[in-house]
Amino acid sequence: MYFCRQFLLIFVFFIKFFPLNALVLDEVKDRGYLICGVSEPRIGFANIDDNNNWIGFDVDMCRAVATAIFADPSKVEFIPTTNRSRFPILAGEEVDMLSRITTWTFSRDVNLGFEFTGINFYDGQGFMTRSSLNVFSAIDLEGATICIIPGATSTFNIDTFFRKNNIKYVPVLVELDDEAFENFLSDRCDVYSNFITELANKRISLANSSSFTILPDLISKEPLGPLVRQGDDQWRDVVSWSLKIMIIAEELNITSLNIDTYLETGNNNEILRLLGYVGSYGDMIELDEKWAYNIIKQVGNYKEIYNRNLGPDTLLNLSRGLNNLYTEGGLLYSPPFR
Repeated sequence: MYFCRQFLLIFVFFIKFFPLNALVLDEVKDRGYLICGVSEPRIGFANIDDNNNWIGFDVDMCRAVATAIFADPSKVEFIPTTNRSRFPILAGEEVDMLSRITTWTFSRDVNLGFEFTGINFYDGQGFMTRSSLNVFSAIDLEGATICIIPGATSTFNIDTFFRKNNIKYVPVLVELDDEAFENFLSDRCDVYSNFITELANKRISLANSSSFTILPDLISKEPLGPLVRQGDDQWRDVVSWSLKIMIIAEELNITSLNIDTYLETGNNNEILRLLGYVGSYGDMIELDEKWAYNIIKQVGNYKEIYNRNLGPDTLLNLSRGLNNLYTEGGLLYSPPFR
C-alpha cells in the first residue's frame, strides 16, 4: 500500500511538471503568435471591419491572451469556425483556443476532451416581438402566437416557461429556425424565440430594426466562454486568468485610459500586485510581470470590451443584464488576485 501511494505521488508529480505533450504556451511563444478559433463573421462578436481587421467581443478575448503573452494584441491569427467545425478544429490542434459563441454544458466539458476556462457572457433563450404590441415582459405574452419547431430544445424551454407561469400561447409549427423567423416577419407569429445574441443579430439585419423589441426575460441558461484542450493546466490558467484580469480591472475601476494614474499614486498593494509591481505573479504563470497591466492597457477591462462591441453605442445595443458585475446585480465575479 505504501509503495502504491508513493508511486502515485511520483506519477502525479511528473505529469504536472513534465507533461507528456508539449505545452501550448511554449508552442505559442516559439511560433510568435496565437491561433484563435472564432465564429464566422458575426456582428458584435467576431467580424471584419472596413480595414480588414478582426473586431468583436470574442476577438478581444483572443487579443487579451495574445497581449498577456507578447504584450501585443495583434499577435493573433483568427480562424473562422462553424458550429460543426469548431470542436474538430480545436481537437485537431489547428487552433490554440476557441473564443466563439459556445455554451458551457456538462457533456462538452467532460466528454469531448475540452476545458471551459470561464464565462465571459451569460446568454439565454429569449423573445422578440413587434414594438407595436407594447409588450415589455414575457409574462405578458398570454395568448400570443409563437413559431416553434416540434421536438427542439427551444420549444421545450418555451413550454416549460409558459407552464411555470400559468400562461398559454398559440403554437405555429415550422421545421427550421429560418422559417420561424420569416413567419415572424410576415406576421404569422407574434413572437420569435432564440438566444438573446441571435435575436440581436437578426434584429440589426432588418431595415426597420427599431420596430422590434427584445424582451428582457431569459428562459434558459446559456453560459458562453473560451475553451481549450484538456491536459494542459498551465495553458488553461493563461486563458482563464486573461479573462479574470479584465473582470478584476472593472471591479477596481481600472481602465485602459486611467491605468497609469494608479502607478503614479502607488499606495494600493492590491492594484500594484495586479499591475506587476508587487510580488512575482508573472513567474507563477510563465509570463512577463506586466502581463496583466498589458491586457488592461492595450485591450481594456471587461466593461470597455463589452461597451465597445455590444453596448449602447453599438448596433447590437445589448443591455448588460446578467453580464454586470456581481456588485451591480449581475453574475460577473472573479477570484481575488493574490
